[in-house]
Amino acid sequence: MIDMNKLLGKLLNSGAASGFAGGLAGGLTSSMLTGKKGKKMAKKALKVGGIATVGALAYTAYQRYSSKKETSQAQTALPPATTELTPAPPGTAFMPKIDDNAATEALGLTLVRAMIAAARSDGRLDAVESQAIFQKIESLGLDSESQTLLVEEMGHPVDMDAIVNSADCLEVAAEIYIASLLAVEVDTAAETSYMTMLAARLRLPKELVVELENQVGAQKSFIQ
Repeated sequence: MIDMNKLLGKLLNSGAASGFAGGLAGGLTSSMLTGKKGKKMAKKALKVGGIATVGALAYTAYQRYSSKKETSQAQTALPPATTELTPAPPGTAFMPKIDDNAATEALGLTLVRAMIAAARSDGRLDAVESQAIFQKIESLGLDSESQTLLVEEMGHPVDMDAIVNSADCLEVAAEIYIASLLAVEVDTAAETSYMTMLAARLRLPKELVVELENQVGAQKSFIQ
């Protein structure tokens, strides 16, 4: 069985997620992980796993979103998003139980597919870029089963319905959005439109989308 948590951790550690965008550079994940401080996050992703890392980003943002909802009537201002992440508790909607391999594999596959879909949103993925991505995948040191999975997923048409339908709760929807943010820089009209469409199809509240984007933005600012 493929260890999806470990697989995603290696993708984040290597910056390969931005490679899905074609060019292996310029994506948010790449910029987050190439700086000295960014490498610390990369090592953490490799240690705790990619699902745990995405879960921590989404969970921290979700906690802020919930706190703001609770304090809105009192007009209490919360400090801006920081780089301090709160790990998502195992057994919650954000993070499957440690021994629930089936749930972990399903969530991990959904997040990988979300990254690929987001990276393809600008429509730029020619043969040369695809070959570079496949070479990057080969350099990750994955087991043959994990490597085959990535290559196959890259070759499949994007199934947005399957990705969206995988979000059976708001928490998972938030993680799908975070994973998608990590795959692209969102600096083109096509990428912006895609992320707007994704948030709408995932039925994410606008306030939560802001917190998710701020949380990823805080990580990026931390390492620049």
